[in-house]
Amino acid sequence: MPRDSLMRGRLAKGNTPWARCFWAFSPYCHHTVGKLLELKYIKYLIMKKIFLMLMGCLMLLSFHHGGEGRKQIHQLSDLRGAVIGVQLGTTSDVLSTELEKKGDGTRVERFTKGADAVQALRQGKIDCMMTDEAPAKAFQRVNPSLYILPQALDESGLAICVAKGNDALLRKVNLSIKKLQASGVIDSIVYRHMVKHQAVAYQWRGSDGKSGLGKKIRFATNATFEPFEYYKAGKIVGIDVDVAHAIGDELGADVEIVDMEFDAIITSVQTGKADAGIAGITVTPERQKNINFSNIYTQVKQVVVTDRGEAVAAGSQQDGLVDKFKSCFVADGRYQYLLTGLCNTLIITLFAIILSVALGTLIAIIRATYDRQGTHRMLNALCQVYLTIIRGTPTMVQLLIIYYVVFASADVNKLVVAVIAFGMNSAAYIAEVIRSGIMSVDRGQMESGRSLGLSYATTMRLIILPQAFKNVLPAMGNELITLLKETSISGYIGLVDLTKGSDIIRSITYEAMLPLGIVAAIYLLIVMGLYSGVRRLEKRMRKGER
Repeated sequence: MPRDSLMRGRLAKGNTPWARCFWAFSPYCHHTVGKLLELKYIKYLIMKKIFLMLMGCLMLLSFHHGGEGRKQIHQLSDLRGAVIGVQLGTTSDVLSTELEKKGDGTRVERFTKGADAVQALRQGKIDCMMTDEAPAKAFQRVNPSLYILPQALDESGLAICVAKGNDALLRKVNLSIKKLQASGVIDSIVYRHMVKHQAVAYQWRGSDGKSGLGKKIRFATNATFEPFEYYKAGKIVGIDVDVAHAIGDELGADVEIVDMEFDAIITSVQTGKADAGIAGITVTPERQKNINFSNIYTQVKQVVVTDRGEAVAAGSQQDGLVDKFKSCFVADGRYQYLLTGLCNTLIITLFAIILSVALGTLIAIIRATYDRQGTHRMLNALCQVYLTIIRGTPTMVQLLIIYYVVFASADVNKLVVAVIAFGMNSAAYIAEVIRSGIMSVDRGQMESGRSLGLSYATTMRLIILPQAFKNVLPAMGNELITLLKETSISGYIGLVDLTKGSDIIRSITYEAMLPLGIVAAIYLLIVMGLYSGVRRLEKRMRKGER
């Protein structure tokens, strides 16, 4: 029997709970109810088919690869008209941009991480990628289908960047580099990393307290650039890390390596968040306008990388799911990156919620009081300016301004910075939500409270706000869920949140599907928990209503 016929039979006999319920209620409504339920079932079938068709289209799109249209790159002259992938802000970005400016159809795709460019290359989204030779060889070891063109584009030197005006540190760093080059230490570090693939090629001694530079030198880096700097067993290692520690030993100072986005390194040095930057940074005229550079400590070549294999869809590599899971999360204890990120995400979200609700409520009271009584004109104007600025600028921009501008000279914990940034951003939206709730409460409620001898503040606290919160609780819940998801940009100030943890794993394994999928699932579980909590609170607050 066809499924729809069976459904009609069940409805006619009253076998479904809904039909039995209405049958017991009235013997005259059976036919009508059956028709309504049958209509709902037909709509369900239609929606199911539409959903399956959409999922099928998405699957086809996700597994369709762009290998058929990928331009074949055999030599440097073939770069004309090609789509080139680069890491944002690197020397490769500068060189490829010059090719793009020639107007011969060359297009540059910029990625925040080299691993993302590799993934795009393997999936056929770009024709080739441009990067330093050493990282290119590291990419090739993990992805054997990658091919490095034998012709090098450019050879340039790597240097350490120091803020303008910090001449004392620059002189000491230059002197240290000179000594390390003369003794062969830097050449030994580079050789052990490049040839022997050692994660740590230098054993540092630590501070003797005689450097005159303080107890610690903070080096900013971007730990996604193997073999110069990358994560191994939960620690940042690589050529630049060893060179930094060797310089610290020469100066008698401890070294702290701070991981952040590559394009944020120079800004961090300029604002004093880091003393120096070491991340495979080449010296360019544009960079020299804003930052000072040390002597060159090693040379690198810019090369072009292509993929000689067929483009693959995300998550379709040859390794099995179990092997991929072990590689992403079990090997070297890489799951700890997610645990650390999850802990930081929850801390940021919790305290940002507290800050946003407290500040948002205060702003809402001020604005609602002005709307109804016309008082607090100056405070209301300040609140309006605050709301306009916060709601009119991106959250990421606010986060960077608070970290690099507001707290430029203060050594504030990054968690505190993130809590302040996200709390202040969310407060602007929470304020308007609560204000709408306050305005929805009848004026007579305030008048009744005042007639009983209660002060304005007491009436607002005991009578108005409870009713306002009850009315706008669903909207507030949505805003808090949005706040949670916005914390995923915390990595821009070097903070390891949940998303940053997955980025670290992707930069090591070059696997996109599992790290991103697990992170998405974790976010979904947290959101479901928040939603459930809001629903429970809503039911509790509405308990007793008729």
